[in-house]
Amino acid sequence: MPSGRIVAISISKRKGVRKTNVPCARLVEGTGLEGDAHASPGLRQVSLMGLASIRKIVDLGLSVGPGDFAENITTEGIDLLSVGVGSRLILGQEAVVEITQIGKVCHQPCAIYYQAGTCIFPTEGIFGVVIRGADIKVGDALEVLASPSSLPVEQPVLNGFVKK
Repeated sequence: MPSGRIVAISISKRKGVRKTNVPCARLVEGTGLEGDAHASPGLRQVSLMGLASIRKIVDLGLSVGPGDFAENITTEGIDLLSVGVGSRLILGQEAVVEITQIGKVCHQPCAIYYQAGTCIFPTEGIFGVVIRGADIKVGDALEVLASPSSLPVEQPVLNGFVKK
């Protein structure tokens, strides 16, 4: 199976504020990343983004990095966009996250959109649910499992997602 690694873990105590990169955190089963304002039951407990996606905006001349798109976990070495909804990721030794959504509708343009004229999160942000909680840290391995489940997922449309 494809493998990669965690390059950043980012949390914020409140929604709508810039996330802070931390060296380690705990993924809580059925909730998300402990201490993050977005952690709650539902289909978007944790968010991920590939470092390659962030580099697309850097190439446009913006100074952005891991966590600046409000993603909780930034990864490298796996094309998250090709993994697919229903796939499971092993993070570190024990944590398991199931992909539930790729992309999201942004209801208003963010600061990055105003600076670059585009934002990647609506098409390249990845959301998931925590199937098995555990501690994770920057540098931990990331592995893809090909075992989709029967969780309800949001249906894709061309410019984001429409809730079922």
